[in-house]
This record gives sequence, structure tokens and C-alpha cells, in this order.
Amino acid sequence: MDDQQAIARLKQGDLTGLEVLVRRYQERALRTAYLICLDADMAQDIAQDAFLRAQQRIHQFDDSRPFEPWLLRIVTNEALMLLRKRRNREIAPGSITEATLTDGRPLIEDMLAAAETQEAVKSALARLSPKQRAAVVSRYYFGLNEAEMASALGCPRGTIKRRLYDARQRLRRLLPGWVHDASS
Repeated sequence: MDDQQAIARLKQGDLTGLEVLVRRYQERALRTAYLICLDADMAQDIAQDAFLRAQQRIHQFDDSRPFEPWLLRIVTNEALMLLRKRRNREIAPGSITEATLTDGRPLIEDMLAAAETQEAVKSALARLSPKQRAAVVSRYYFGLNEAEMASALGCPRGTIKRRLYDARQRLRRLLPGWVHDASS
């Protein structure tokens, strides 16, 4: 069953459509949530809430558009909302795991190849704001362009540009010089 058939079933109240979508997109939803909140348990809750929210709002979904960006926007919004609620909570810099970041993609795998680089990147990512992490994850992990990011994150392109700029500037300050030299 493809996405459109699953969505049509879900719009008719048939939960087998949701089951298909969960099986297909659960891993991406979990990774998106994890890369924003940096907490495995919280990411599980966020992904689950996002699928429930998608089910509740499936009638608002435009069938002419792809489902995945719409779902990942919900995941991102859920993650940011939960982090706002838990603002006082510290994020442990060592809580990102290599398995969570790699997803079999050579670019990230290469970036995190050296153990020292990996630890420096993990620590720096943990010190970005949740919105900056969401922008970095969308751009460099999912490879979205600014227009796609604006749509996925539900904000103007100018806001996306600013978040990416601020995140890059902060990462330049947080990462040791040898990390910058290695990526050149």
C-alpha cells in the first residue's frame, strides 16, 4: 500500500492506514526528534505524539503534497514544544550516539569518522538552541534546501537563513580549530 492509499484509508477512519505510515516513517520521525531533543526517551514520546497528531489532523493534509515533509514538520513542532516546556532541563553533551547520526549517509559518517571530531560535534550540537538544532538537522542531515526547510518548519525563509547563520556562527565558536581545518 502506498502513502496515498494509506492516507485515504486513514481519512476514512481506517487505522490500517496509520499503521502503514508508522511502519514506513517511524525511524525517520524518531531520528528527527532525537536530533532535536538529544534524548532517546523524549524522542520516542515525540514521535508517538506526532503520529497521533497526524492522525487527528489527517483531514488537513493536502493529498497533492508528499506526506513525509508534513509529518516531519509535526515531529519538529512537537519536539520544539516539548523542549519549551522542559526549558530548565540540561542536555548531556554525550547523549548523541553515532548510530543515531549516521543513518548510513556517507557525508555524516565522514564528518564523524574521527572520535575526537565526533565528540566535539556532539558537544557543540548539544549547546545549540533547539530551533538552531532543528535547522541544522533539516539542512545537513536531511539535505533540505531553504524553501523546503521553511515549509517543513513552518516559518519564513528569512527565519531559516537566520537560524542557520546563527547556528553556523555558534558552531564556529564552539568547535576547536582542528575541526574547521578537517572539514576544509
